[in-house]
Amino acid sequence: MATKTKPEDFVTYHEGYADIQLSRPLNIGGAKLAALRMREPTVADQLVLDKMSGSDAEKEIALMSNLCEQAPQDFQVLPLRDYRRVQVAFKGFQD
Repeated sequence: MATKTKPEDFVTYHEGYADIQLSRPLNIGGAKLAALRMREPTVADQLVLDKMSGSDAEKEIALMSNLCEQAPQDFQVLPLRDYRRVQVAFKGFQD
């Protein structure tokens, strides 16, 4: 039986960014990535999000992909497990 991981097992916070270890390396945007780097969100990011049209899920994917400097269409290939890791990293900036 697989053990559940805790955020500290896959997210490392630094000053202004977080490194997110993926569950397995993925080909995203033509590059093999084992981790994503998410920059810390700003108020400007929130304002852009508020002005966007689309569903809540589409807006969130646009925000997360922007923070990780990935194209939204490339970001959508993430397995749900890894997308959850990205969401956890994002929430860590809100504490």
